[in-house]
Amino acid sequence: MHSPDPLVATGVTISTALTDAVYVLFSSAVAARRRFIAANWSSLWYMLSAFAVISYTGNSLYVVFAALGSWLGAFGAVTWLNRKGGTTPYESPRKRGSADRHFLD
Repeated sequence: MHSPDPLVATGVTISTALTDAVYVLFSSAVAARRRFIAANWSSLWYMLSAFAVISYTGNSLYVVFAALGSWLGAFGAVTWLNRKGGTTPYESPRKRGSADRHFLD
């Protein structure tokens, strides 16, 4: 195993961050039953994940950078969704009961 290339490590981190952010948006679209939007996010999700997988199969140390990017992407996307008052971009704002709030958070 060789030491990781900083440029590839950065690329893996960024691509997995974007991949997980897209996955969160895909999940949001699925939950809102928006078929076309969900399909678009799914396609982008698959394409973004390819770079990371191809990159870290040559050096298992890149998995650390993939995990970091994954954490950053999911955290950022959920933070962005929460900033909208607890609704997803694909559902209309509505008053939720406590049972719904617990399930959706």
